[in-house]
Amino acid sequence: MKLNDLRDNPGARKERVRVGRGIGSGKGKTAGRGVKGQKSRSGVTGIRQFEGGQMPLYMRLPKRGFNKPNRLKFVELNLGRLQQAIDAGKLDAGKKIDAAALVAAGVIRRPFDGVRLLGVGELKAKVEIEVAHASARARAAVEKAGGAVVETARKAEEAASAKPAKSRKAKKAADAEQD
Repeated sequence: MKLNDLRDNPGARKERVRVGRGIGSGKGKTAGRGVKGQKSRSGVTGIRQFEGGQMPLYMRLPKRGFNKPNRLKFVELNLGRLQQAIDAGKLDAGKKIDAAALVAAGVIRRPFDGVRLLGVGELKAKVEIEVAHASARARAAVEKAGGAVVETARKAEEAASAKPAKSRKAKKAADAEQD
């Protein structure tokens, strides 16, 4: 074989259809767009929701609930997966396990806003784990195995609740008393 003999397999590269090149080509005049109308013009990205002037389905159906824009996203980690990583030697049960250790071991891809420990599976190893949240079942299973769970989100909540924030009305009342 020589370099000048290299070729793609037949049919591997498809030639583009050259439209608007005379009626004999089969794609001349209107170039396969049909005749007239909005969709035959350029610049139309699509009219997916348009239903001929009728009220569209997405506007007819009721909207419910609220999607919190700044909602925190947690990575869910089951006890069974944690035990599996310890058994495989990816995690050291003797050291403190946190989000960075879990990422380094390949147990989770990225920590997002924290790790939420769930009680699915069985944990046999004694571990000290630091997570944002832990379910009651997961906490009980870790403590039963002789380990400990440190919840970072709970610490932040307790710190916030220890220092009560004043409302606008309370601030105005305090300012009025000073005057």
